[in-house]
Amino acid sequence: MVYEECVTHESSWDADEALTAVYTAHYTSLVRLGSLLLRDTGAAEEIVQDAFVAMHGRWHRLRDPHKALAYLRTAVVNRCRSRQRHLVVVDKHTPKSLPDEPSAEQAVLRTAETDRVIEAMRTLPEKQRTVMVLRYYGDLSEAEIADTMGISRGSVKSHAARATKSLRQLLEQNV
Repeated sequence: MVYEECVTHESSWDADEALTAVYTAHYTSLVRLGSLLLRDTGAAEEIVQDAFVAMHGRWHRLRDPHKALAYLRTAVVNRCRSRQRHLVVVDKHTPKSLPDEPSAEQAVLRTAETDRVIEAMRTLPEKQRTVMVLRYYGDLSEAEIADTMGISRGSVKSHAARATKSLRQLLEQNV
């Protein structure tokens, strides 16, 4: 039975028939609405189903059966908002995981490796060293390095390539 037929015969307001018709006609659009609000289709499906169940229980209290879809839409929106508020509270009270701390041995090895790289960097010519520091420590692009140093992008690439080659050779010799 079509939803409109159910609501035109007010004397035959059967909750099962009417809601089956509404469900068939509008379930997909209500889930889409919930999905857009929550960005979670599974949760949206649960919310829409809960709204239908709640409406079924209150069908006899519905004054105007023509407003059943509007009631469901409002219920879905309100339940989505409630779900979002709940998730915010859950996120706020979820303990943050502690970052993995390196072992003492790993910290010493990393420090030793860093010291080797710094010593090797000190042997580079000034422009090569500056390019490498701006690129890897400053996290600048080639264009930003060129602007900062007042040189062309090609020079930045050339200095970086030479510095990389020199560092590789120095670090491989000291292994």
